[in-house]
Amino acid sequence: MTGVRVAGVGLTHFGQHPERTGRDLFAEASQLAFEDASVPREDVEQLNYGNFMGALAEHQGHQAPLMAEAAGIDCPATRYEEACASAGVAVREAVKTVRSGEADVVLVGGMERMTNLGTAGATEGLAIAADDLFEVRAGMTFPGAYALMASAYFDAHGGSREDLAAVASKNHGNAVENEYAQYQQEVPVKKAMDAPPVAEPLHLFDCAPITDGAAALVLVSDDYAAANDLDVPVGIVGSGQGTDNLALQDRDELAWTPATEQAAEMAYADAAIEADDVELAEVHDCFTIAEVLALESLGLYDPGHAAGAARRGETTAGGDLPVNLSGGLKAKGHPVGATGASQVVEMTRLLRGDHPNSDAVDDASLGITHNAGGTVASAVVHVLEVVA
Repeated sequence: MTGVRVAGVGLTHFGQHPERTGRDLFAEASQLAFEDASVPREDVEQLNYGNFMGALAEHQGHQAPLMAEAAGIDCPATRYEEACASAGVAVREAVKTVRSGEADVVLVGGMERMTNLGTAGATEGLAIAADDLFEVRAGMTFPGAYALMASAYFDAHGGSREDLAAVASKNHGNAVENEYAQYQQEVPVKKAMDAPPVAEPLHLFDCAPITDGAAALVLVSDDYAAANDLDVPVGIVGSGQGTDNLALQDRDELAWTPATEQAAEMAYADAAIEADDVELAEVHDCFTIAEVLALESLGLYDPGHAAGAARRGETTAGGDLPVNLSGGLKAKGHPVGATGASQVVEMTRLLRGDHPNSDAVDDASLGITHNAGGTVASAVVHVLEVVA
């Protein structure tokens, strides 16, 4: 098998883009990725594209060939849908394609438009990632579902709303200098604590926003990089995926996410590393409790110990294990079909040294990304490393 390098990355600004179409957003991200990669479009052999709710938000299915056209490429194109993990799965399948030798150059990414639906419409659209028969029809929403998970965690391990507010404050602080972030402003812990409730114990700043945006990456094989004399220091050296029961009531417990555990074990074995080797992480913090659950299921913290990590300063930019230096979904934004790819974009920038927060990890050479779907019924983990 050949190795996989990240030759180029591209992002749109994450936020509200009511005047733009999805194809326009993906065209911008792709253009930036090609410019960064110095790879000609005609060399692309495959497009892997993540999107979750385009059929609802833009009344547009069959998006893969549309996005190939928007990106200016002529090759087989496939859309991947795994709720909020759609682009993470698209990246994983692209890695497998390059490793197998089936393609030397793959464009991979994702896009989502959500803000044009409004809060009620976006909430309804997101709900189709839950069990319609046994959750949605009973009135379950994702804030409510994650509130149940937070309450279960507090019951099992302790913790407090202040612990979650510290996660929100940390991630907002990390987003201040990120030009692509939806919210580039500090949120003190007290402000997060005083925010109105959404679904107890989760309050306003515990929840990721509704977001429009796109992300793209150009992945190449080691052989292609060498033959074309590309400067591509970051590789994707491990990949894993896990699955759990869709509905919360069908799970053994709510304070643990087995899909993340499965994906992490697979990715770590693939990369021949241990959890202790991880130096920084971008994890799926659609709600602040999701970051806590992710850190424990990824093996980065023992059960019950991640809740206070941000409050203790351990996962801050100056801590031993910086988490979500991009601002995370919480502050950078969460265009669901693009999120998994955007995490890989941000990790690549952090490891290459051209991210505004790279100074916090200037000696780091290995990081992971964690992308989850729904209430973590799906999870994808990638290991990125400076390999040249």
